[in-house]
Amino acid sequence: MLDSQVAFAIADARTASSLRLLRGHLHGVLLLCFALCGCTSVFLQPDHVQYFQNRTLGTPVEDVWLAARDGSQLHALYLPAQGTPRATLLFLHGNAENLSSHVYAVKWLPAQGYSVLALDYRGYGLSQGDKSIDAVHEDAESALAWLVARDAGAHGPLIVYGQSLGGSVAMRLAATSPLREHIAAVIADSAFSSYRDIAREKLGQVWLTWPLQWPLSLLISDRYSAIDVVDRISPIPLVLIQGERDVIVDTHHAQRLYAAAGEPKQLWMVPEGLHIDAVSREPVRARFLDFLNTVQPRP
Repeated sequence: MLDSQVAFAIADARTASSLRLLRGHLHGVLLLCFALCGCTSVFLQPDHVQYFQNRTLGTPVEDVWLAARDGSQLHALYLPAQGTPRATLLFLHGNAENLSSHVYAVKWLPAQGYSVLALDYRGYGLSQGDKSIDAVHEDAESALAWLVARDAGAHGPLIVYGQSLGGSVAMRLAATSPLREHIAAVIADSAFSSYRDIAREKLGQVWLTWPLQWPLSLLISDRYSAIDVVDRISPIPLVLIQGERDVIVDTHHAQRLYAAAGEPKQLWMVPEGLHIDAVSREPVRARFLDFLNTVQPRP
């Protein structure tokens, strides 16, 4: 009898302990999820690490400072074209790290005759201010205004090129900016169609948050989602690039954006492509350059 009482006591203690542990885990997960959904951390993960120095880029580069809408100073890098410029690209990077790592995605373009302005959003790298989704979109607008004022068409067509988060921002910029008449083309690589949808998909990939993916995703604002405005990019040419093996942004985002966009538009599905790595592959890079060479200034 004593043995059975001891066994039950041990079992009760273990059950109580397990329940306390489970409640603690669930409470922590819920707090984490609501914290993520209540702020921008679910999308924006900047840091201030200097991954590479400008001198290691292998091409001339200028540090540029421009004013954000709230007065913060934004850091950007300007990579001038070698020789007569064919066009100028505004490069908008993804959600993590900062410009010092992402600039390597475009450092090869000046040798091909293309100037590049690569921007760090507020809270990223050397840029001042606090991160937010609002700030990212506002800062892209500020960078576009800086290029329009600086170049005024002297350096060829102005092309907006974004990767991941930056691709979604690029599409929104081309669709809604008061300066959109200066944009000659848009290229979006590995871009998601909706903030709410990508948040739900990420929550659904973790077993602890899987049951909460739908209710929590409803707390995410879709105010800036590209899918709502991609049809307004036309007649600006749009290129969507998507790796078929991308595990960060599923292929259905590019397909959905392509279906909703007006002409002219192109969808490049890259069979072995991963997240934002397609243009590093020689066949895609050659196609990328071929497209750039066809872009004409806006009338």
